[in-house]
Amino acid sequence: MNVILAGVNIDRETLKELGEGTASLQESPTPETISAAYARISRNPRPVNELREIARREVEKARKSNQSIVFDMGHSSIAEHAVFNVDVLGVSRLIVEEIEKFRLASYTEKSQRYIRLEDDFVIPEEIRNTDLEDQFVAVIREQNALYHRLYGALRALVFETHRELALESANTSMLEGWAKEDARYIVALATETQLGMTANARTLELMLRRMASHPLREANHYGRALYDAVKTVAPSLIRYTDATAFDRDTRHDLMRAAHHIMETHLRNAVPPHIAPDARESVALIDATPDGDDCIVASLLHGASWSPLKECRHLAGILTREEKEAIVKTACRRMASYDAPLREFETADMTFEATISASCFAQMKRHRMATIISQHYDPDLGVTLPPMIRDAGMEKPFMEVIARTEALYRRIVRHSPQAAPYILTNAHRKRVLIKVNVRELYHISRLREDSHAQWDIRETAQRMVHLGKSVMPISLAYACGKDAFADMQKRMIP
Repeated sequence: MNVILAGVNIDRETLKELGEGTASLQESPTPETISAAYARISRNPRPVNELREIARREVEKARKSNQSIVFDMGHSSIAEHAVFNVDVLGVSRLIVEEIEKFRLASYTEKSQRYIRLEDDFVIPEEIRNTDLEDQFVAVIREQNALYHRLYGALRALVFETHRELALESANTSMLEGWAKEDARYIVALATETQLGMTANARTLELMLRRMASHPLREANHYGRALYDAVKTVAPSLIRYTDATAFDRDTRHDLMRAAHHIMETHLRNAVPPHIAPDARESVALIDATPDGDDCIVASLLHGASWSPLKECRHLAGILTREEKEAIVKTACRRMASYDAPLREFETADMTFEATISASCFAQMKRHRMATIISQHYDPDLGVTLPPMIRDAGMEKPFMEVIARTEALYRRIVRHSPQAAPYILTNAHRKRVLIKVNVRELYHISRLREDSHAQWDIRETAQRMVHLGKSVMPISLAYACGKDAFADMQKRMIP
């Protein structure tokens, strides 16, 4: 693992002086001066550019000001003005799921869809130097060997199936990508990856605390490496980085409480049968009652001087055609890159989806949604890409899956937290996804598009279909980017 500070936001005047060779800095440039200057805006009548100049010339005073305002007064938003770019290399796919839980950061990750994988993987410290290490390495190597076999077989199938496309060399990368994205279903969550991350100091501090509290040692190691990379650049903005009892123990306490409740109340219940070959399922669990009326009322409220209660009453007595006209007015000028108005955030839906690790890797990027996931569960079966079956590779695929799951169960007895490392991109878990209508539009636009990967495209299509069943007026304009122009011509002649 390697965590490298790639860049920070620095005052423009400092950059200018550095470029001209006239800077008289006593230490490395720091984003702390921008935070300090902006913190003083509320109480100092000087122009903000003068406040920045003062902070640049008095770095230690700027740091003391930050510490007082951020930590003593509790105005933590000041730390958000300091921004860091971080290279993260050599981490597992499993830990990336933890890193990317933080909403107010940006991530670009190495894609297993586009890059042909090598055989790099993380051996978790929990099983290193134990009797399980050799077995772990052997199964990972078996998975990786099958990955390369699958890629060869799937590549041949893709080029055979799409002969006309294959005639154009410009399509080679796309066709090979289709083979890569399905072959990757057999590789483990221990597979190494890398990403670029941009985060402000407030988010970084929260990330450091959460990683220090995490039960996996790789997460602890990542947190320490991240702190080492940023600590000298902005010491006045990143202070509370130790594990807390809340972060460390709350999830564990909840698991114990849930287990007790399940044992007490469901002891004699017959568990539902789950077919091991069942495809991903998406269920609509809950939705805002009269969601269409709620959004129509919000649109009326935002465009008038009437109180919301009056707008709600009015929405309830409008005809369907009148409601559709209001929503059409709000959507008629949208382009494929436009988000609906914020009024579309006033109605919600909650879904439960059983999805593969490959699908979750994409779904988790929708950071404005509320996404709560269970642990991976081999009892939910695996997602078998149809193209693997078409290529006649289902049998070796399922044989490796069987050996993977046998080792998983052995690791669970030794270190339950580390067991998911051996599971593959095909393994599944249940995920709770709560979205408002506006966010579902975003998921639809991006994930229902023909360029989207088939696994998440199917999940998004199911979510939108279920959403339209309860809010047909508000979601009438939801579709993938590629279908947007045709939809507009049909809905808005």
